[in-house]
Amino acid sequence: MSVTLRAGKATLADWRMIWRGAPVALDPSHRAQVSASAATVERILSRGEPVYGINTGFGKLAGVRIEAADLATLQRNIVLSHAAGVGEPLSIATTRLMMALKLGSLAQGASGVRAETLDLIEAMFARRVTPVIPSQGSAGASGDLAPLAHMAAAMIGVGEARVGARVLPAAEALAEAGLKPIVLAAKEGLALLNGTQFSTANALAGLFEAETLFRSALVTGALSLDAARGSDAPFDPRIHALRRHRGQIETAAALRALIAGSAIRASHLIGDPRVQDPYCLRCQPQVMGACLDLLRQAAATLRDEANGVSDNPLIFAEDDAALSGGNFHAEPVAFAADIIALAICEIGSLAERRIAHLVDPALSGLPAFLTPSPGLNSGFMIPQVTAAALVSENKQRAYPASVDSIPTSANQEDHVSMAAHGARRLAPMAENALAVVGIELLAAAQGCDFHEPLRSSAPLEAVRALLREKIPHLNEDRYFHPEMQAAIELVRNGAVIEAAGEALLPGVEAAR
Repeated sequence: MSVTLRAGKATLADWRMIWRGAPVALDPSHRAQVSASAATVERILSRGEPVYGINTGFGKLAGVRIEAADLATLQRNIVLSHAAGVGEPLSIATTRLMMALKLGSLAQGASGVRAETLDLIEAMFARRVTPVIPSQGSAGASGDLAPLAHMAAAMIGVGEARVGARVLPAAEALAEAGLKPIVLAAKEGLALLNGTQFSTANALAGLFEAETLFRSALVTGALSLDAARGSDAPFDPRIHALRRHRGQIETAAALRALIAGSAIRASHLIGDPRVQDPYCLRCQPQVMGACLDLLRQAAATLRDEANGVSDNPLIFAEDDAALSGGNFHAEPVAFAADIIALAICEIGSLAERRIAHLVDPALSGLPAFLTPSPGLNSGFMIPQVTAAALVSENKQRAYPASVDSIPTSANQEDHVSMAAHGARRLAPMAENALAVVGIELLAAAQGCDFHEPLRSSAPLEAVRALLREKIPHLNEDRYFHPEMQAAIELVRNGAVIEAAGEALLPGVEAAR
């Protein structure tokens, strides 16, 4: 299914589809506004007034006036000089999302670019020409200058681009796709470079991964509860109504639905000497609900940012005006990325504590390390260690990036957001936490096996059946790494969510 991009009005679902590879077409209704904006730039130039970025230098060099004959060179030079990124290339999926965000921003007719510039971005989407974007080099200051410069460089035939999966010199990549490099007009280089699209694309990708993580961890948390023969009384709606937090209320409802009808739960409703479960089981609504509220807050911020215009100066055709401001400062994205990081960290941390509970016979009442013959076999001893290591790594990464400002551009940009760094760390954090939840899936299913012939609820048995199609019960130690990878993939690709029933699980878009 393709996405018709309505600039300023795109939904999170639209951006998610683009990230997952959907074709993109810009709504043609934007063309008139774009053309009016470009014409405004021409009128401003004809008046001969100095306007930042149109006929002046950039940043600390804004006081340098540029002659009319050099305006095209000025725009090309800013692209070449600012394409100074380093590090591993951004993924194709996130690069496409970044391009779509830039397309949606420019299409709102406040950036002074021509329609043919947007046409080239749209054609690059259609013909799968993807610029190679180094992932490091932005401080989230005057926008994501270096990454966006690498995107713009590919558009003028400089640098590298992928055609499909092949990396070629950008000029060759465009030619192979039947496209020509563009010659930038006044303001266009700056419009392409200025903005938060790199940070926002990475933050959105992190949000989408975090939503999969959250929903999967609700399922594995419910499965762990049954494996540990825990109580569902802490999920009683009366408890959560008194606290009033929406995420907590919805999380408790999801856990009730996931566990409903479990014969394992029914088997210890009467006569169980335990009074309370540990927090990793009992406080799932409070912890996971708080994470859901954070993710929804981040989603609201990123939805607004994705639909906004963040370059500088901004062109107002109705007033023939070019106004310099600071929409490129990525502080909202930095804060959103930081709270997504907190949620990812806590979801993984809570899941690891449930794994630790299951492998400890003094806590769970199950065989030590979930193996029928502990001692001869180590069972889940080291998978729990792996989960602990991943959680610890995420704790180190969860420190807020937004509090770390460093001045740039000869102190012209004296407070920066660090949004790019904050957003870029979300994907590896999510990958770590998804692995923890994959390990919990294995451990919880193994724990439930020990309660047979008792069965869990219908949703949880569907998840167990999905797992057991690929991975049998662990009777004795075997080379477990491929099976761990298979379980993690079931979490990563959403199969666990689908098996349990997506409708049971709250998501970030319920924030509206």
